[in-house]
Amino acid sequence: MRSLGQLFDHLDASVTNWMAHYGIVLLRISLGVVFLWFGVLKFFPGLSPAEDLAARTIEKITFGIMTPNISVPLLATWECLIGIGLISNKFMRITLLLLWVQMLGTITPLVFFPAETFTRFPYAPTLEGQYIIKNIVLISAALVIGATVRGGKLVADPQLVEKDRRE
Repeated sequence: MRSLGQLFDHLDASVTNWMAHYGIVLLRISLGVVFLWFGVLKFFPGLSPAEDLAARTIEKITFGIMTPNISVPLLATWECLIGIGLISNKFMRITLLLLWVQMLGTITPLVFFPAETFTRFPYAPTLEGQYIIKNIVLISAALVIGATVRGGKLVADPQLVEKDRRE
């Protein structure tokens, strides 16, 4: 009969293996849902809390060439393409490139509009600032997903990892 410790170790190993097997897929799909959802909101004026700040940022980046009536639908389409790419697991390199470029654009309001993104610079962000800063998590998720584009996987077996290190 197994001891309680052995049962726990077996359960722990099973759960860890499940997470290693499905974690990247769930991360990719959930990140895709976030991008698709936020993108769709931008197609409907006034629904996205980031719409105005995003439009003004793009207008500033493009030196006034791209007005909100063009930039917001373009950004909405861009975000939807990222979401669809992540959810479908198709064209991942292009999808991740679109994501990286979009993320570069999303952090610029912290520099361009600090009065709107911080109540006390640099440690007390406004709601808009928090919305931007949370993108650190999205960037980290994209890094993990990007590490698997060439077939990489999470490995839950520490012995396998140690063996790989020695070789």
